[in-house]
Amino acid sequence: MSKKGHSPITRVKNPEPNIESPDWVIWAAWADRITFEEIEKKAGKTESEVIKIMRRSLKPSSFRLWRKRVNKKSIKHRKKFEYSRKQITSKIKKGDYL
Repeated sequence: MSKKGHSPITRVKNPEPNIESPDWVIWAAWADRITFEEIEKKAGKTESEVIKIMRRSLKPSSFRLWRKRVNKKSIKHRKKFEYSRKQITSKIKKGDYL
């Protein structure tokens, strides 16, 4: 019998590390919804510095996978994300659905 008011702990596969930790930059770089601009604002690391950290921290095959993913995803760069959102919303307004 469980106690009333005791909610179970939800486990996350990759919980967010402390922002002062070097692991936070790696975690944020893998996260799709966190842009390089946000990483720079929060951690003070530029895109090129993040790439260097990822190259040092990941295995070569994982780094290549990450680079391919980042280059393919438009949401890692704020301007590309905003542009892609404008295209999607304009198609929806016109009635041209994906």
